[in-house]
Amino acid sequence: MKNFFLGVGLLVALCGCTDKPATTSKPATGDVVTGKAIAEKECKTCHGLDGKGVAPAIPNLAAQREAYLVAALKEYKEGKRGHAALRNMTGQMSDTDLRNIAAYYASQPAVVNAAAIDIKHSSPYEQGKKLAQKCVACHGEDGNSKAAGTPTLAGQQPHYLVAAIEEYHQGDRASATMKSMLRDASKLELEGLALYFASQTPVQRAAPAHGDPVAGEPATAMCGGCHGPRGVSADAATPSLAGQDFSYLVKSIKSYKTTRKNWGMQRYVAGLGEKDVDNIAAFYATQAPKAAEQVPGSTQELAEKCNRCHDQTDNSAIVAPKMRGQDKDYLVMALRAYRDGKRESTTMHKMSFPYSNALIESLASWYASQPAN
Repeated sequence: MKNFFLGVGLLVALCGCTDKPATTSKPATGDVVTGKAIAEKECKTCHGLDGKGVAPAIPNLAAQREAYLVAALKEYKEGKRGHAALRNMTGQMSDTDLRNIAAYYASQPAVVNAAAIDIKHSSPYEQGKKLAQKCVACHGEDGNSKAAGTPTLAGQQPHYLVAAIEEYHQGDRASATMKSMLRDASKLELEGLALYFASQTPVQRAAPAHGDPVAGEPATAMCGGCHGPRGVSADAATPSLAGQDFSYLVKSIKSYKTTRKNWGMQRYVAGLGEKDVDNIAAFYATQAPKAAEQVPGSTQELAEKCNRCHDQTDNSAIVAPKMRGQDKDYLVMALRAYRDGKRESTTMHKMSFPYSNALIESLASWYASQPAN
């Protein structure tokens, strides 16, 4: 079984990150004494004079990289970050003031978090594997179902799996068994389950006894726009159809004529006859399936990729912030902001765009638990 790296999921492979951390020319070091005076007046209410955030979701600034602090403060001043109070405060300051504040907080000792210990965290993948035990009776140990009419989950797109489970819970899909299964699971747990199944290698199912794959191929021209060439989707929210169970595909296609709601699908299937449906299902059932996206085998594995920029200690000009020992709620908020395009960083957006909330939560928890450096 292959462990792949997602990303959000839900996901294209990580891109935009090089082996070298982003750097800039080393800024002129600010004046620590002057910076302390400004911090006493403007910053300590939220960040403390010692640089420790006074409440959840407020970042620790102590011992942070000076170059990063300068860059972050300038982003607030230029309106690239959306915190209203910080934008207003920095808008009244000179660049020299910003350098002085950065120099002061960078000079403070790292925040000592008594609860921070270097412990191992399980990834959403590992948590999802445990939850998958409720599914094996029908869908198989690794998500490859052998029962006619039961879909294969192995290699399926993760966001789609979460959405499908929720549709069963909400009654948008009719199945008493599925409606009761995983009813008490949280959204994060469902994301972990989806990541687990998405990482499994799908196995080609037996060719169907009904339908004509050759005749069905031309009828899938419109389908390929969403479901990908020959039924292999590249969109985390759109299901792959390649190699799926014939009976399940037939039932699913027909359901858009009755109960399932999707304007595009409803419009397309309205003109299909019984034979058309069989042929389309036969075509997709005979296509080679492919695993969806990459999922981390552990949170540490994911963090190792981040550490190439965020865990460097030999270059004071690095703009990437230190993350170890940082406030968890702040890390969650920041990662989601990059993912959702609310903070401007092409590299960070590309890296975090695929991340589900489950992955972000896991990564933030791991870094928050590490001793600050």
